[in-house]
Amino acid sequence: MRFLADMGVSWRVVQWLRENGHDASHLREQDLHRLSNGGIFSKAADEQRIILTWDLDFTEIVALSGTGIVSTVVFRLLNTRSANVIRRLARVLAESTQALEDGAIISVEESRHRVRLLPIGREK
Repeated sequence: MRFLADMGVSWRVVQWLRENGHDASHLREQDLHRLSNGGIFSKAADEQRIILTWDLDFTEIVALSGTGIVSTVVFRLLNTRSANVIRRLARVLAESTQALEDGAIISVEESRHRVRLLPIGREK
């Protein structure tokens, strides 16, 4: 899978994804730390990448886009340590890969993750 990590996502998460065979990119390594959320969305769409973020604004941007092309994983964790983020992301990837490939917003919480298929309103 192809991922684009927003600025708030730890570099360790990107490294873990790469070590596990994914194509992962971080805005920081491309010197795009000042890219607007709309620019990040466009970049992810152009490169067919899944956005990894802590920014709740992306749920609205993706939902209002009316497309199912940019999946987004939004972390809503109390424990923000990289090891916990990676543990929770591993679970998401194990259980929701098809949803991410098809187009979804996934909210990742401490004890669960919620999947909203795109475009919003689409039935499972």
